[in-house]
Amino acid sequence: MSEDKQKLSLPEQEEKILEFWERNKIFEKSVEQRQKAKRYVFYDGPPFATGLPHYGHILGSTVKDLVGRYFTMKGYHVRRVWGWDGHGLPIENKVEGELEIKRKKDIEHQA
Repeated sequence: MSEDKQKLSLPEQEEKILEFWERNKIFEKSVEQRQKAKRYVFYDGPPFATGLPHYGHILGSTVKDLVGRYFTMKGYHVRRVWGWDGHGLPIENKVEGELEIKRKKDIEHQA
């Protein structure tokens, strides 16, 4: 490569692309274009129900994001809305702690 050519800066290119997407509301337009398309529903619960986010949430959050993007690119209308599945066991454990429940049998005796 000759010294006259500029070196490509990938971080700089990424910043330019992100700025273009934000300025032109590309994501919003991609969702709007599919309003009448077949719907794909992917329920997502609150990921940090038991505290602040940590590195363990990265994989799950990435997969959830990719699934929505994949089905959008396949032509589906995918609403991006946080779900309310409550994350089952972690929430149950948190409530049991607040109610000072020591055994599962104690649940039957709560007023």
